[in-house]
Amino acid sequence: MKPQPRSNAKPSTNPKPSTKSTASTKSTRAAALLAAFAKVYPEAHCELGFSSPLELLVATILSAQCTDKRVNMVTPALFKKYPNARAYAEAPQAELEKQIQSTGFFRSKAKNLRSMAADLVSKHGGKVPATMDDLTALAGVGRKTANVVLGNAFAISEGVVVDTHVRRLSRRLGLTRHTDPAKIEADLMKLIPRSQWAVFSHWLIWHGRRRCFARKPDCDSCEVQHLCPSAFKAV
Repeated sequence: MKPQPRSNAKPSTNPKPSTKSTASTKSTRAAALLAAFAKVYPEAHCELGFSSPLELLVATILSAQCTDKRVNMVTPALFKKYPNARAYAEAPQAELEKQIQSTGFFRSKAKNLRSMAADLVSKHGGKVPATMDDLTALAGVGRKTANVVLGNAFAISEGVVVDTHVRRLSRRLGLTRHTDPAKIEADLMKLIPRSQWAVFSHWLIWHGRRRCFARKPDCDSCEVQHLCPSAFKAV
């Protein structure tokens, strides 16, 4: 029998998984994470203090580059001093800056709060709108802030809140490879049922604050370590 010519091509020792296979793995992991987090953090909720959509909107704007704990120290007096949108809109810039100074970036935040409130008064009768388009048209309000307000003040699911914790953990947990918040949100919206978009972001935020820290995650004590492809790996 005539020998067959030998091929110079070397077989791959690390074949790239198919897109279908990768998607299936992410979907399975996401479902397992949903079940696990529901047991670990059954009481998870938005940790910003508020009693109305306006208060949550203001608190979320202040939370940019600031901890919820610090914001919650500032807002009780702020909410009492400015009980409605018109009060914020008519507040002197310097006065509002002084009220929120400890939250950082207070000049731009005060400017945004006043402009946002002026829009609420002139376009929405002083009420916070309950649609993504109307919210993101307000000064200082991006998609993340709008998702926080819609999901927690109105129980409306338009998307997944992607803050610094959600961004970090969704990558560590292998649910996305992206770093852009919009692309991360799109990936998570495909994996997570719409009814759980809001609570899933709470779960990741709570886990990021209590276990999966940015610099030194507590993998030893992590309740979802068995589901995490990044467990015990160097950060």
